[in-house]
Amino acid sequence: MIEFRDVSFGYQRGKPLYEGLRLTLTPGSIYGLLGPNGAGKSTLLRLLSGLLYPKSGSIHVGPYVPEKRQPAFLEDLFLVPEEFYMPPVRIRQFVESNAQFYPRFDRMQMAGYIHEFGLTDNQKLNELSYGQKKKILIGFGLATNTAVLLMDEPTNGLDIPSKSQFRRMVAGAVDENRTVLISTHQVRDLETLIDPIVILAERSRSHMSVALKASVEEITARLWFGLVPELDKNRSILYSERAVGGYAIVAENPLGESSRLDLERLFNTVQAEPARISQLFSSTSALSNA
Repeated sequence: MIEFRDVSFGYQRGKPLYEGLRLTLTPGSIYGLLGPNGAGKSTLLRLLSGLLYPKSGSIHVGPYVPEKRQPAFLEDLFLVPEEFYMPPVRIRQFVESNAQFYPRFDRMQMAGYIHEFGLTDNQKLNELSYGQKKKILIGFGLATNTAVLLMDEPTNGLDIPSKSQFRRMVAGAVDENRTVLISTHQVRDLETLIDPIVILAERSRSHMSVALKASVEEITARLWFGLVPELDKNRSILYSERAVGGYAIVAENPLGESSRLDLERLFNTVQAEPARISQLFSSTSALSNA
């Protein structure tokens, strides 16, 4: 289990990015981490990896404290960063050089990914396109079989077929013992993959907090997503936008009407009404940070 306990962090004195952040993530899920630009999504992943240290509070990943960077912790966590460098070596050399640091690395699994990518392990990384390099790094991360897998904007640079391939690979590599956390602003790319959903929003004193952490089932039980010809003043509408045929809305759902989650509109709703969203979900464990 991953726990952020009253974590505060900022890059500049007197300007906290996070203050009193609380968040709990449990194994067996693919969490989607969403937030506006500058919300600190990448920062949160670096804190979780031990690459940055909290100013106060604590972070626990199972029995480990990330900032201590213990070998047993490092061999059970893998981060796919948004920006990365791949050495000018053949794919098989890259795999052999790095696989030894991960006790559960599965070479057959990695070979399968390389084949699925339409590549061979004899190809040089520096001769691959950006998207091909990224797929190799993602495949390697999946093949480590670490308890924690973090991905920062993994679909950036991937074409449409590769995004479908990515979703299929990630879904097939998760089990009850693994926690996957994907930071993204490409919500349409991952709408069918991520569940639960964690959304960051600005709260008091201009710092970011977890405004929502909930499963898709919880979200659609409390919110209704749909298209209406006109805005109804008698309905508790949280967000609306013009659409062909009327208005696309997100409204409170006291009667439990069925609807299909629209992740982009959910994101906009949370940014527009973070306090109300927190109130709606506070009756369950969906609220992670007040």
